[in-house]
This record gives sequence, C-alpha cells and structure tokens, in this order.
Amino acid sequence: MGCFILKGKIITLSIGKPKVYQWKRKPEPSGIAKANVHEVHLNKQSFEGDGVANEKFHGGPDRAVCAYPFEHYEYWEKVFQRPFAPPSFGENICVKDMMEKDVYIGDIFQTGNVIIQITQGRIPCSTLSKFNETDALLSKTFETGYTGYFFKVLEEGKVYSESSLDLIERRQESISVLDANLIMFRRNDAQKIKELLALKDLADEWKRKLEKYLAAVK
Repeated sequence: MGCFILKGKIITLSIGKPKVYQWKRKPEPSGIAKANVHEVHLNKQSFEGDGVANEKFHGGPDRAVCAYPFEHYEYWEKVFQRPFAPPSFGENICVKDMMEKDVYIGDIFQTGNVIIQITQGRIPCSTLSKFNETDALLSKTFETGYTGYFFKVLEEGKVYSESSLDLIERRQESISVLDANLIMFRRNDAQKIKELLALKDLADEWKRKLEKYLAAVK
C-alpha cells in the first residue's frame, strides 16, 4: 500500500445495555441508547457493559465496536433543522477525521494497546428514526451512506475517551466503507458486488448477503 497517515480523534466513548422503549405505542427492546464513559475494557465480543437487544441482526465478533463519524452530526442538523449530539446513532465511538470515504474495509487501527479492524459498514434499522424521533432519518442514512461502521477486535484491552485511533495497516485501497455501503444498498452492479466479495477482511454476514444479491442480479 502507499504511504498514509490517518489518526482519528475520539469525541465520545459510550456503552449501554438494552432497555425497552415505547415507540408508536409498541414496546420495543433496543441497545441504541449509550452513556459516555471515560474508560472501558474491550473484549472480542463487545465493550464490557455494552449490549444488543437482537443478536440476530446486531453484535457478534465482526461487529464488536460501532463507530460513527462526528462530522455527520453537523450535516444532519442542517438537513433536519434540529440538534443531534453523540451518541445519537447508538455508536460506541464517535470519531473525528474518519468518515466512511476515508477508511477502507480491512483497515487496522490501534488505540492504546487495543487493535481493531474495520469489517463492514452499518446497516441501520428503523430504531434509528424512532430513537431520534425523526422519521426520514433512516432513509436519508441509506441514501447518503452515512451509516458509520463496525470493527472486530484483534487484541483486547482498555479504550480511553481521550485516545486517538491510529491507522497501523491498510490492506487495500480500492473499496472504502462508503463504497461498500453504496454497493450493499444499491445491489445492482454484479461486478462491484464481486469486487466487494473478494475482500478477505469483509464481515461474514456481509459476504452471505452479497452472495444472495449477486445471484439475483445475474
């Protein structure tokens, strides 16, 4: 790979266990609400004290850490003419200078003694709109690809709120997280789907989905 320097600044570090909400008069469990912490241990499955409500669609080793770019908050405030503040997107780490277009599937980062690797973009669900009381937020997130992304944990340890995320290895420079998101969401270009599937560091769940999409567009 070429010469690169990428350092993301952690804006907020947040964890939270699932709880039950009343959304549109229906009880729904979700782990989207997070509280800021100064430091927390990260293991291969998740941050200690963090959790998901539906393990079929959330969590697991390929999705141990959820990150969301800080820059998007200003964008959403302009779009919807209302305030948004981290971690409104349910992210563990709100990070500056690491937008989806700037990071790539397979990128490996270090923060303190912890090593994490980007595995996939995020596929948000209706909980995002419900939690933020903004109906169009979900559709706009898909439209822009401003979803955030997930990491798996290569080396466990503590993460600190004042730390940075330092890129230590870039495995490929052809498909950014934003590229991957748009390929996944549009699912209409067989060649691009094949290129994304060829990335060995892509999350297994995304590989399964893309195999189905590829069969449908052939």
